[in-house]
Amino acid sequence: MAIHPIDYRYGTPEMKAVWGEENRFRCIVAAEVALAQAEAACGVIPADAAATIKECAGKATLARANEIEAEINHDMMAVVKAVTEVCGDAGRWIHFGATSNDMLDTATGLQMKAAMDLIEEKLQRLLAVLLRRAGETKNLVCVARTHGQHGVPTTYGLRFAIWASEVGRHIERLREMRPRVAVGQLTGAVGTQAALGMKGLEVQPAMMEYLGLTAVDVSNQVIARDRYAEYVLFLANMATTLDKIGVEVRSLQRTEIAEVEEAFGKNQVGSSTMPHKRNPIKSEQVCGLARIVRSMVEPALQDNTLWDERDLTNSSCERVVFPEASVLADHILNVMTRVLDRLNIREENIRKNLDLLHGVNLAESVMIELTKRGMGRQDAHEAVRVASMTALAEKRSIAGVLEEDPKVAAVLSSEEIAVLLNPDNYIGTAVEQVDLVIAKLRPLSA
Repeated sequence: MAIHPIDYRYGTPEMKAVWGEENRFRCIVAAEVALAQAEAACGVIPADAAATIKECAGKATLARANEIEAEINHDMMAVVKAVTEVCGDAGRWIHFGATSNDMLDTATGLQMKAAMDLIEEKLQRLLAVLLRRAGETKNLVCVARTHGQHGVPTTYGLRFAIWASEVGRHIERLREMRPRVAVGQLTGAVGTQAALGMKGLEVQPAMMEYLGLTAVDVSNQVIARDRYAEYVLFLANMATTLDKIGVEVRSLQRTEIAEVEEAFGKNQVGSSTMPHKRNPIKSEQVCGLARIVRSMVEPALQDNTLWDERDLTNSSCERVVFPEASVLADHILNVMTRVLDRLNIREENIRKNLDLLHGVNLAESVMIELTKRGMGRQDAHEAVRVASMTALAEKRSIAGVLEEDPKVAAVLSSEEIAVLLNPDNYIGTAVEQVDLVIAKLRPLSA
């Protein structure tokens, strides 16, 4: 019976496959094969034995390994025995000179590598969507909000570009950390490579080259968990970006704002009791699951604090943290990409909200121009502040209030005030910034 929602509700087949039991088994077997190939190349074991192991190890099954584990209560030795059984006489060389975590951690390196490949590809897709939306809306002027209150205008394109820039940095982070995270080891019982002697210095890099992983410089019995913590921290950071975007979509979809809306299917139901509802459920799902991904940071960090050369407290924890954080982060990355790709932008409401304060939110524009024309900056600020408060209190256009101020009227005509209070005239370099971001990040996108 399925218990965890990952089993039936969340996650993509491809990321689930990376962290599934079968792939975990295959990664461990691949590590054993790579070890045999490296040891043969370095003259540690017979070449014909390594060839047989390479040919036959794939016949070992997870089912048989599970049967053996039920008898001996040791997961790694169960795999070793299962592989040994299918390799005939060559099986005597399986796992030669290795300890359990040489294989287990190296297998984790293979899984991390595959997971990062998937995430990078999907981040590139998200970036492509954001850059497209930024280009489409770079001239779409809207009200910006600080502290939840109307500020001077911005553009939707700039919003999308800011998110795109953040996603671009995640791609860069992922590429930078890959050689630190996709690693393997062959260092023996406590990291000394004593079972292989000086040959250990040759076998380890040869084994990792065969697998396409980075070899550790040094380790004890396990790979230091700061590497894996960096991976989980990355997932949490990425999930927080998705959370941030989701919060903004939800806020902008409020009935009173209604500037954007998640795509809503023809037969989609918003509420079991309120038939009119069109809720931002996908963004809400992203925000909710991002909390779970972030919650994995603390146990990932604690897994680096083991006793002496190692203990086993990290093992059970990692069996939960790695697949759950990876599957959920991958899931919400997919969801948010679809949300943004299909997001409805309601330009009529954007303009209505932009004009809601009848120009009061353009007060800075007037202040700047008054200062340019000779009025002291602080005096200009006070004049426009007083006019703004009066306009808000009396529910009037700020233009009329400013025209009644003799100090302002002596500097600016009614026509000039009208131009200054036109939001389309006060977006600065927003369009140009969007163009620069698109040009810079397009090579990173899918």
